[in-house]
Amino acid sequence: MKIFIIEDDKVLRTELIKLLGSYGYECDYSENWQNITQCVLKAAPDLILLDINLPQFDGFFICREIRKQSEVPIIVVTSRNTDMDELMSMNLGADDFVTKPYNTQILLARIASILKRSTATTVSDSIEYKGVNFLQAKGVVSYCNSSVELTKNEIKILSVLYKNAGRIVSRDELMDELWKSDEFVDDNTLTVNVNRLRKKLEDIGVKDFISTKRGMGYLI
Repeated sequence: MKIFIIEDDKVLRTELIKLLGSYGYECDYSENWQNITQCVLKAAPDLILLDINLPQFDGFFICREIRKQSEVPIIVVTSRNTDMDELMSMNLGADDFVTKPYNTQILLARIASILKRSTATTVSDSIEYKGVNFLQAKGVVSYCNSSVELTKNEIKILSVLYKNAGRIVSRDELMDELWKSDEFVDDNTLTVNVNRLRKKLEDIGVKDFISTKRGMGYLI
């Protein structure tokens, strides 16, 4: 299991890496604060430990940006311990909130618990169709030895298509699903998202997976 540590205090980060490494976890981190969200998504970790007080962007902003594209578990680990800090963290999509200084065994227990739940969800949420494996919980599509991460809207589109594999799904049906998010979705937005999804699938060798049925909708 890979854990990405977003912590600017080098001493604390080093201690965390040593602690987690001794329990068999692979650790990753970056000091590229300007592009930290992209670094995290590219690393594709199984869990993130996120501080709030950081250079460039605070942890709240980073949590929100990650949640736009990934459902990877996030534990906020911070010295800020007000109820408002915890409430904001959870509202932005964090899975847990741990205050510093923390008991290492409690932190390890919470990590193990969240990873266990996440792994169980991912296993049950795995769908395969025509050799293309879709991990909905992680928003990852795999084919042969290649994989690609999807955005929130791409995940929703592919989820609907997989649930209706072999049946034409109308554009209205897909837009109804996308409308459940906070983003404005119109006919052109759907077209753009479907085209991006097709391009990502082609990049990992999956061609002509999503068919357009003119005047009707899409089909896999």
